[in-house]
Amino acid sequence: MKTRRYFPSMTVALASAVLATFFLIACQQSQRPTPAAVESKAGSTEKLFVVFEGPWAIVADPKDANSVLALAPKTKNHRDLYVAASNNEILAAGIYELSVPAHSTPTTANIDASFAQAKIEAKSLQHALDDKSGRYVIRLPKPEAYLAAARFRSRVSPTYPPDASTEQNYVTAVSMRYSVSSLAGFSLAGNPDAGTFNPLLLQVDTPTVRFAIEPAQTDDPKDNCNTHSREAFRDMVKFLGVTLYVDFPNDPISCHKTDPQVPRATKAKADGTASPIAEWAVGSVARYPIATMFFHTRITDCDAPILMLTTTP
Repeated sequence: MKTRRYFPSMTVALASAVLATFFLIACQQSQRPTPAAVESKAGSTEKLFVVFEGPWAIVADPKDANSVLALAPKTKNHRDLYVAASNNEILAAGIYELSVPAHSTPTTANIDASFAQAKIEAKSLQHALDDKSGRYVIRLPKPEAYLAAARFRSRVSPTYPPDASTEQNYVTAVSMRYSVSSLAGFSLAGNPDAGTFNPLLLQVDTPTVRFAIEPAQTDDPKDNCNTHSREAFRDMVKFLGVTLYVDFPNDPISCHKTDPQVPRATKAKADGTASPIAEWAVGSVARYPIATMFFHTRITDCDAPILMLTTTP
């Protein structure tokens, strides 16, 4: 009769090895991210908005298909341009570039239907870009969408007065939307027409960067003609070399007689004093000397439509 022998130490060791392998696999599986978690981390983005307020025109960058340009004239009727995030800076006339790190790259940007649109010849666009007599140019990445930050009812056409059929609530401030993975790393570099500009690191605590050109004077309570907005639109289209006019349907029809968009000789009163409009331009500063000095204080509305331009040969 054979005697069966047992080796308890070997049995225990084998069981321990199997048990250890089981726990190792279970631990690795618990630490391994699920497909949903990986997708959530990769798709973690935030919406950022770059807002332009004032007499701006937007056009595709002729030298870079992935960039757009925002252009505006520098005029005596407006304050200097400033850029604002959580910090801010006043900008001299010149050409600047906004860096938007880690953003989505759309193939086609969506444009709100209420933008005023116009065509500009390539040579006229280049002339505006080269015009160092007074203009602002901001180059920035092509956004995923152009949205309305503000609207105002008006009419726009190449004939004066603009036809009633063109009336709608046109965009008067534009918000460009980006999908970004972080709010860190935004900066502005540039070449002012005079002097130098040190690159500005923008502190973006909330997802908005503003480029604003505000009116230089206060509203005249006697002005019912949106004179400032008409002047702003006139200066912008003249700067661009585009023939367009704006009109406001809620203004009295008599406003056409004093509309600054219509060329006319400046007439003085019989006693040699300036016209009422000139008196208002000077008097408003005299009446509100403190208000005109406040930084970033909106003291009147600029309701000139933003222009979306298409370049033609």
